[in-house]
Amino acid sequence: MTKALHDVRIVDFTHVQSGPTCTQLLAWLGADVIKIERPGVGDITRSQLRDVPAADSLYFTMLNHNKRSLTLDTKTKEGLHLLEELIRISDVMVENFAPGVLDRMGLTWERVQELNPRIILASIKGFGPGPFEECKVYENIAQCVGGAASTTGFDDAVPTVTGAQIGDSGTGINLALGIVAALYQRKTTGRGQQVMASMQDGVLNLCRVKLRDQQRLQHGPLMEYPQYPHGSFGDTVPRAGNASGGGQPGSILKCKGWESDPNAYIYFVTQAQVWGDICDVIGRPEWRTDPGYATLEARLQNQDGVFAAIEAWTMTKTKFEVMAILNPLDIPCGPVLSMRELAADPALHATEILVEVDHPERGRYLTVGIPVKLSDSPAEITRSPLLGEHNADILRNVLKLDEAAIEKALESGALGRKRSTMAVS
Repeated sequence: MTKALHDVRIVDFTHVQSGPTCTQLLAWLGADVIKIERPGVGDITRSQLRDVPAADSLYFTMLNHNKRSLTLDTKTKEGLHLLEELIRISDVMVENFAPGVLDRMGLTWERVQELNPRIILASIKGFGPGPFEECKVYENIAQCVGGAASTTGFDDAVPTVTGAQIGDSGTGINLALGIVAALYQRKTTGRGQQVMASMQDGVLNLCRVKLRDQQRLQHGPLMEYPQYPHGSFGDTVPRAGNASGGGQPGSILKCKGWESDPNAYIYFVTQAQVWGDICDVIGRPEWRTDPGYATLEARLQNQDGVFAAIEAWTMTKTKFEVMAILNPLDIPCGPVLSMRELAADPALHATEILVEVDHPERGRYLTVGIPVKLSDSPAEITRSPLLGEHNADILRNVLKLDEAAIEKALESGALGRKRSTMAVS
C-alpha cells in the first residue's frame, strides 16, 4: 500500500531529539529521510547513554527509525557539493543547529532557494526572534522559558519539570505539521518556503490553559486550584500540585499498597454529573443532598475534605480494582502507570504504539511506534540506520553518480576517511 508521504524526499540535517522526532514521524508516514551525519561520529546520541558496548544507544535508535544514513564531511569542497546536489533533488531540508550554523556553512535561505526554489527549509530553534534568539536551549530549559516549570509542582516547593519531553519532541511534532502544510501549499504555489518552530513557543502552546488562568486571576481567585479557599493568590498563576486545572476538581490519590509501591496511585476526577454515584461508592450517600457537598461550588470550599474521604476508600483497593468499580459508572479516573507496567501492556503492543525492533548490533529492543494511525497508510517501524550504512545506495541511486564520480568522492574524503569500506559497502 502506498504511504502518505511516499514521494517526499527529506534531507535530515538534525541531531539529538527535537529534529529527529520530526523527521522520524515523517519517515513513519512514508517519506524517504536521508540523515546526514559526521563521518566516524554521527549524531552525538549514537554514543550518549549507551547501555550496550559498541552499539548505538537506545537514545539514538528510538529517534531515528525508518531513515537512511549518509556520512558527509561538509567542510570539504566535495562533501558540500554532494550535499548541495542532494538539496537540488529533495523536497524538504530539516535542521536544528544552533542559530547561525547553517549560514556559516554557506547554506543561507537564499542559497538554498537558489539550489532548489521548491524546497522547504524547516528549522527548530530554542527561541523565536527576540532578545534570546541566539541562545541555545535544551529540553528542561524550554520547559522553564515556556511556562511549564513555573506552573508545575507544589506551591511550597521549587518549580518542577515534567518527564514528558514537551520541549524537544513536542516541538518536533509541531515542525512536522508545518512541513506537511508547506508541502500541501506548494501544490498550489509551486514554491518552497521556510518553516520555523521554536521550543519556547511549543511549550507555551501546551501551557495555554495556564495563560488562560493568568488572565482569570485579574477577576478573582482560581477556585479549582487547591489554594482556594484558604490559601492566597499572588499576581501569577501558582503551582497547582495534582489539581486538574479544569472545571472539574481532580487529584492523585493513594491506593492499596502505596507504602511500598511508588505508583500505587490513581487520578480521580469529581465530575459533577456523577457526584451522586461517587457518594454511593465511597459510602457517603448523605453527601448527595448535604448543602456542604451537594453542589460544585460547595465542594470547592472543602476540596481537601472531599478528596480525603475518597482517598480513604481508594486506599482499601488496588488502582486496578478502583478502575474496575468506577469505569462502569462513568466516573473519570486513571491509574498511575509505571514504565514497567506500560512496557508489558498487551493492548499497547496490539495497537503498535509499542513495537519490538531487531537491530544488528544491540539485538531486539522495545520502542514507541507512531502515535497517529492512518487507515490507508499503516506505518511499519524499521530499525535505525548504522552510521553511513546507505552511503553507496544514496550515491548510486539517489544522486545517480557513476563509478568514477563515486571514486572521486571517496578519494576526496567527502564521506569520511578516504576509501572508507563503510562508504562503499
